[in-house]
Amino acid sequence: MISTGELKKGATIELDGKLYAILDYAHIKTGRGSAQVRIKLRDVRGGSIIEQTFQAGTKFPRARVERREMQYLYNDDQFYYFMNTETFEQIPVGHDKVGDANRFLKENDTCELVLYGDEVIGVELPLTVELTIVQTEPGFKGDTATGGTKPATTETGLVVNVPLFLEEGQRIKVNTESGAYIERVG
Repeated sequence: MISTGELKKGATIELDGKLYAILDYAHIKTGRGSAQVRIKLRDVRGGSIIEQTFQAGTKFPRARVERREMQYLYNDDQFYYFMNTETFEQIPVGHDKVGDANRFLKENDTCELVLYGDEVIGVELPLTVELTIVQTEPGFKGDTATGGTKPATTETGLVVNVPLFLEEGQRIKVNTESGAYIERVG
């Protein structure tokens, strides 16, 4: 069991017979009455997002999920293919389970598949990934390193706002939670 005081983003709980991943939560204390917790949940299988409020101290059954490190191989029209680096077993995962992680996945990258029994319910990425800029406008003389930003398209198709001095072919580090530029690599 997991109580409202032990909630954390990414945890998976069972609610009304369904699996939900916690996207966000906020503790609310009104002037009168007991404290409450507002939780934003994503239905792991259906993909829908709901928001519900519970009394503080409410307990939920924690879903027993396993995280398995896998290597991303490639994708086709139907599936993304991941390989277990120990057994070399390949696992196809549907586009709906990969979700927004596809914006950061490159061939041969390592990530974690989240499994409920033998069912893949999601893909977890590292906090940051390194991507190469494949298209951006050139910087001009007089552009400052601390000044503005410009959009840059990475090798995965993700568009990131980067400083004006960055050019095509350079590698950058990107936050996978926000999709924001962090720093230039090498």
